[in-house]
Amino acid sequence: MDLVVLTEEIVKLLALNKESVSVKEFPTDDENEILIQVMIDETDMGRVIGKNGRCANAIRTLVQASSYLSDNKKVKINIDSF
Repeated sequence: MDLVVLTEEIVKLLALNKESVSVKEFPTDDENEILIQVMIDETDMGRVIGKNGRCANAIRTLVQASSYLSDNKKVKINIDSF
């Protein structure tokens, strides 16, 4: 499964304002690394990040596990609001 699509589906399940979710992949200097930028509405930040960052860490873990099954690349996910 595409890592960007997987990340977007997980974040949309958590967010209340699903239309404002934007997930994009950006190139990095290291070819064995993937950078995924998640943009969400400011009101959904607490829901997506979770208490002490638990939801964000769980998202990172799931996407990283999926990467190990297919590409075996390190995944970095940045979550930000607009």
